Amino acid sequence: MQLKKIKLGLFPKVVIAIALGALLGLFLPDVFIRIFKTFNVLFAQLLKFSVPLLVLGLVTPAVANLGKGAGKMLIFVIAVSYISTVGGALFSYTCATEFFPHILSVGELSPEALSEKEFAPFFELKIPPVCDMMTAIVLSFVIGLGCIFLKADSVKGWFEEFGEIVKWFIESAIIPLLPIYIFTMICEMSAKGVIDVVLGTGAKVIGTGVVLSILYLILQYLIAGLIARKNPFRLIYNILPAYLTGFSICSSAAVIPVTTKCTLKSGVSEDMANFVVPICSNTHMCGSTIKLVTTSVAVAYMFGVDIPLALFINFALMQAIAAVSSPGVMGGVLMASVGLLGTILGFSAEMTALLMAIYLALDGYGPACNVSGDGAIAIVMDKLFGKK
Repeated sequence: MQLKKIKLGLFPKVVIAIALGALLGLFLPDVFIRIFKTFNVLFAQLLKFSVPLLVLGLVTPAVANLGKGAGKMLIFVIAVSYISTVGGALFSYTCATEFFPHILSVGELSPEALSEKEFAPFFELKIPPVCDMMTAIVLSFVIGLGCIFLKADSVKGWFEEFGEIVKWFIESAIIPLLPIYIFTMICEMSAKGVIDVVLGTGAKVIGTGVVLSILYLILQYLIAGLIARKNPFRLIYNILPAYLTGFSICSSAAVIPVTTKCTLKSGVSEDMANFVVPICSNTHMCGSTIKLVTTSVAVAYMFGVDIPLALFINFALMQAIAAVSSPGVMGGVLMASVGLLGTILGFSAEMTALLMAIYLALDGYGPACNVSGDGAIAIVMDKLFGKK
């Protein structure tokens, strides 16, 4: 009898990578840590190279496709999704900056705190990206809008094919190597003697992110219930199956049938639910954004990096646009935001690696909040446009 191959998902791989890195870093010779550091530096360069391509290949056709049957409802759904995503970022930033000083120590992973032992890579290879993130976002919108108004179907088709190539590269190379990247980073931190700080902080940050995402979801349904004149707690109860499904399978797009069914239970018309939910699954990323922002604020605080409100607002506005490129790509919101973390917030490669480890350690609550929030938008849309 042939034994069946056990295929691990990204989540268990990340957990194994963290555990192995924490253990092996305690006793491996320095030469191995330097080898891991070399891989870490090379992968960070490859990551920076791929992110602008992800935005160009996926945001451009997403903008161009808005021309199909674009009307007031479509524009309104996209606008509400964008506002909700940016609102989630500002909500989590405000709460995290107020709360983390009470449970975290500022600068505990700063270069000064880690200066006793450093591991240099054996060599470095620079892989400059085709363009920076801001250029990629603006260029995507210019080309996408040009495809709409000039009916440049051939250009749109080219970018759709280019997007498929980028998705193939991300899913075939970047995502499979992420656990190794996290392993090398955790292993280095274990060798430096700060792994207890990292693991303890990760649990606190994940717990905070889960609570903030649930609070924001309740806020969304309070607003939806007020507009639609319905009991918000009943609406929340109706959407629970979608939340639990999103939490378990970690995908906004895959939960569309469940979200649609739950939305119908809240009294939304079938046509409206079938229209709003699929669009929001591609444009409404409030939960993943809350998870990203909560983690980034914690990492910045631990590294002693200050993120002023004005700078963060700039990041939030751009990140909500970049998140449109995330559907259909595992860890898409994280991948689309990596470039902005460096260019706007000034994150180093070490900070980004730690953020990835914490972000991916429990992936489900971000998509769960995304899909549940889609139901709230559908309720509002049905109230405003349902009778029309």
